[in-house]
Amino acid sequence: MRRGLLLIAAAALLCAGAPAMAEKKTLAVVVKGLDNPFFKAVGRGCDDWNTDNAKSDYECVNAGPELSADSAGQIQIVEKLIDSGVAGLAIAPSDPAAMAAAIRAKAPTMPVMTIDSDFDRPDRGLRATFLGTDNEQVGALMAQLLMKYKPEGGTVCLQLGAESNEKINARAQGFRDAIAGEPGAGRLSETNGWSEIAGCPVHADDRIDLAASQMEEILAANPALDGFILVGGWAQFAPQIYGQVASTVKDKLDSRSLIVIGGDTLPPQMAALKAGNSHGQIGQRPFEMGNRAPDILIQLIKEETVEDRLHTELSQCTPENADSCLGK
Repeated sequence: MRRGLLLIAAAALLCAGAPAMAEKKTLAVVVKGLDNPFFKAVGRGCDDWNTDNAKSDYECVNAGPELSADSAGQIQIVEKLIDSGVAGLAIAPSDPAAMAAAIRAKAPTMPVMTIDSDFDRPDRGLRATFLGTDNEQVGALMAQLLMKYKPEGGTVCLQLGAESNEKINARAQGFRDAIAGEPGAGRLSETNGWSEIAGCPVHADDRIDLAASQMEEILAANPALDGFILVGGWAQFAPQIYGQVASTVKDKLDSRSLIVIGGDTLPPQMAALKAGNSHGQIGQRPFEMGNRAPDILIQLIKEETVEDRLHTELSQCTPENADSCLGK
């Protein structure tokens, strides 16, 4: 059993055995993994909510498996939280279909919402609302930056996450649509001057190590590549490894013959941008997700009307505005 599961089990037992400590009702924010800086920022948002709402009847608790790739572990955590009777659940599902099946089987009576990643469309009736990024807009902003750097077009490779990751797939669609200038675009092939190279897109399965090795192999095998798009951050979350990969093409990065654009604006990614190892970062607001989720859950508990989809803001960061582009 992973440490994340042990922590949840221990917390549930503690609450069951100590009524005095159970006065605050639990609002659980379940992230994909505690190893990912993005979800650490979600957790900080949850913690900050507790600080700002010290007198509330509710407490925000951040939970998740140790590894983002452990979707089964995440489901076990959610099942334990439902069994323990938490007041509300905000879930960033690693495997949306599997998580939806687990929610359907458990039939929880408390409000359930999704954050960061939503359930697949047929399963969205299982959650009350979604809070997160407009992912097609993320992809569109990536494409706009690439076209700004390379108005003549060229070749590009998209690095995606798990094949079932709908939010990353939505970014890829937004990217292609922006290049094509119309919705519903397929794989780029001489589309307004842009083509995706053979072997791409690649799927990193949300694994930092795999993402770094894929990037290194693709850049080595395609020396004339014009653009590499980390549709999620992945490789950039391991700054030492990412720096080593970037060093192999540093001359191309400096001359901007190769343009690298990544998703998210976490500290190691902004450091890479400022070091010239990236030309653009499209930032989500993970802190905002963790910080807003408790208030939305309380609205749902009170049976107040909440919109079906709530979007957080985005940051578009380049070397020129790197010191001023970020929000929380």
